Amino acid sequence: METSAAARVQPSPRETLDSVVIRFAGDSGDGMQLTGSQFTTATADAGNDLATFPDFPAEIRAPAGTTYGVSGYQIHFAAHNVLTPGDAPDVLVAMNPAALKVNEEVLKPGGLLVLNTGAFTPNNLKKAGYESNPLEGDSLDRFRVLALDISKMTLAAVKDVGLGSKEANRCKNMWTLGLMYWLFGREREQTIQWLTAKFAKRPKIAEANIAALNAGHIYGENAELPHGINAYQVPAADLRPGEYRNVNGNEATAWGLVAGARLAGLEVMYGSYPITPASNLLHHLARLKHFGVTTFQAEDEIAAVGAAVGASFGGAIGVTGTSGPGVALKSETIGLAIAAELPLVIVDVQRGGPSTGLPTKTEQSDLFQAVWGRNGDAPLVVLAAATPGDCFYMAIEAVRIAVKYMTPVMLLTDGYVANSSEPWPIPDVESLTPFPVKHHDDPEGFHPFLRDANTLARVWAVPGTPGTEHRIGGLEKARDTGHISYDPHNHHLMTQIREQKILGIAKDLETAKVDQGDAEGDLLIVGWGSTYGSISQAVRTLRERGHSVSHLHLRHIWPLPEGLGSILESFNSILVPELNNGQLVKLLRAEFLVDAESLTRVTGQPFRIGGLIDAVEERLRNGA
Repeated sequence: METSAAARVQPSPRETLDSVVIRFAGDSGDGMQLTGSQFTTATADAGNDLATFPDFPAEIRAPAGTTYGVSGYQIHFAAHNVLTPGDAPDVLVAMNPAALKVNEEVLKPGGLLVLNTGAFTPNNLKKAGYESNPLEGDSLDRFRVLALDISKMTLAAVKDVGLGSKEANRCKNMWTLGLMYWLFGREREQTIQWLTAKFAKRPKIAEANIAALNAGHIYGENAELPHGINAYQVPAADLRPGEYRNVNGNEATAWGLVAGARLAGLEVMYGSYPITPASNLLHHLARLKHFGVTTFQAEDEIAAVGAAVGASFGGAIGVTGTSGPGVALKSETIGLAIAAELPLVIVDVQRGGPSTGLPTKTEQSDLFQAVWGRNGDAPLVVLAAATPGDCFYMAIEAVRIAVKYMTPVMLLTDGYVANSSEPWPIPDVESLTPFPVKHHDDPEGFHPFLRDANTLARVWAVPGTPGTEHRIGGLEKARDTGHISYDPHNHHLMTQIREQKILGIAKDLETAKVDQGDAEGDLLIVGWGSTYGSISQAVRTLRERGHSVSHLHLRHIWPLPEGLGSILESFNSILVPELNNGQLVKLLRAEFLVDAESLTRVTGQPFRIGGLIDAVEERLRNGA
């Protein structure tokens, strides 16, 4: 559906917008993640606050042109504080019929729809499930449509570079990016530098992509756009002064693990079997070897965690990263670390569904497994990061607690927070509080289960230290000697000590407090993990509408922080939104005997702010 010359008008001056949500969508081979990440970097450079949501197809090798192979990248940027990647996009860029089919219903009425007409071939339409070409009917009349043969214009832009047609066609994402840069006033220079560096060994590929990028931008500058489609500008946000960089959750987690190890004065050994969406943790940490990081890509999950436990026994901080199915496989060895009372950090980047499930989709369904999912009474500490940037600080917290209390700590992120990005103020490392570790080296009266009177943490003696030779393992140890013991009373006592040690950590945590709203009232919404942004924005809106609603967000899942019970008792009702079938809500009911209720969503997608608002207002109307 090419726009006729008669329908075109001269472009208007740039229209100022307060915020914009853009979704790039195409086949998994169309480079939508790269396009979105480059637009994100350019937007961060422009000074906007932003949040992103990369949405990968669950079926990695889906046939090209099919709906289940569609890859998406959504970015919300604004002249004010941004907490989520947005609900419905204002702009949808659809590179083929399948991308339109999957995303058409989420685009706002009156939103801008950018289409690559060159991909709307009979074969592609059939694979996407269209009986007729949507460009030829009136089904898209509710949108502002910019229909362009991007494929054709890309080939024209790169024809002089000398690439084959297949490689040339792959540049169409850069042509599209160039157009979007012009449409929203983004600079190209950073992307040009990035392309030059990325394809330094393949200069023709770099040249072609840069040519396509520039051609898309030039098209925007010179074309007479359809009526109602303008160039736009979004003013810079009033961000806290400082040096910022764009960061996603996996990057921040990796940096936090390294920072935590440096604050403890320890080396890091990261053992991992690659599993989506945690694989990038290994990639990021492998690039940080100059900070005392050793990485080990194991053949399976059990070997990965076993190596990490061995590293902790050897005096380093052992870390292993995985997703839910990997946690299940690691559970026996995690139990070994609990019985041996060794510091270990387990990063669980949660994903959708049991078994292989939806490996690229987000979910919060590992809380039960994290808190209770081991044989025997095997307590450990469970933390949950709220935002991409928060992953950095929660990773430090995981290391701190692990070495101070000689216990495994599980850090929960998820596919959403791990892959999403935000502008992150780079912290002053001098402001981070060290917690140096001193390994036990005094042979006088030594045995491996000597404990600190306050923390109940056992001593940490490095193998080879004279006079502190010892053995540890999964068999129960005598409380007073560290020798293997089958005494029933001793086993009961050691089980209680391990539990008391973990529960006592609550005294070392910040007292629970309400994040937003009053400390008492009609309704308290309790969240954890990556639901922070959606709940926070929803509560902000609800309070602006006059509702007595407050928000409390948990980062420490087990043990729960002190003071939480009294806060829960101060509200008439409690609502717990979760991306599962109701896991935290059951924990709160069990621990505090409160009548908390669930609001659940298990779709592989984050909560929509509007959906939360509607659900809460319905409850309030019904007197809940």
